[in-house]
Amino acid sequence: MEELIQRAARDLVRSRHALALTGAGISTESGIPDFRGPGGIWTKNPEAEKKAYQAYARFQADPKQYWEERLSQPSLLGSLESLKPNPGHLALAELEKMNILKCTITQNIDNLHRQAGSQNLLEYHGNAFRLRCSSCHSRYDPGEYDLKRLRQEGKLPPACKECGAPVKSDVVHFGEGIPADVAEQSLEQASLCDLMLICGTSAVVYPFALLPRVARERQDARRHRAVTIIEVNAEPTPLTFENISDYLLQGKTGEILPRILEEVKKLRRE
Repeated sequence: MEELIQRAARDLVRSRHALALTGAGISTESGIPDFRGPGGIWTKNPEAEKKAYQAYARFQADPKQYWEERLSQPSLLGSLESLKPNPGHLALAELEKMNILKCTITQNIDNLHRQAGSQNLLEYHGNAFRLRCSSCHSRYDPGEYDLKRLRQEGKLPPACKECGAPVKSDVVHFGEGIPADVAEQSLEQASLCDLMLICGTSAVVYPFALLPRVARERQDARRHRAVTIIEVNAEPTPLTFENISDYLLQGKTGEILPRILEEVKKLRRE
């Protein structure tokens, strides 16, 4: 493992445009439950999974009822406000501050990368702490709307301040397309990068799982500029078995990423 950590650090230092992709594995270490594991939310409560698959259709059919349900029911993920970034989040944020990591694209909706200090961040599946217009995709902090008052006055759903269309949670629901701006920027980053650091994702949820393949295909098309793809995951993934990634550092992101960061710092001092 130590040799792979040193190799990853060397590859990062040599890179010109390093990109990180993160998934649920980096957030479970901060205490966020998963969904489909043995003790997962949906494993314990199949009805909750059914409702999750129906959420976007409910919003489209009746935005007011969608908001009534959201404001009257507790979050399945519990109190996200009380959770803190772990050493994996902090390591990625510091790599960005060192101008080694150019961008992080995350599947996670928990806001932990922002809390950790990541600035160049694309939240592929949205952010549970933000709202988004269903039409023009303008985004808002929840504090910009008094949702409790709107509910009391019968004025739900909140209306976009730019175009007047119904506003929903920024979270991308099942059946809802990835917002065009995020999808386009993510593809651009995957096409630009010469190093991709994949952290805590099973790489089976599409279209997010296409991004490593976009990077690898670009290398095949432009052989004069190689792309290094590194996995930091608890278990091998399809990217491992299909030789999309160059090598796997198997273990917890919260333990491995800080060790990579320390090796990067050593190389920078030499």
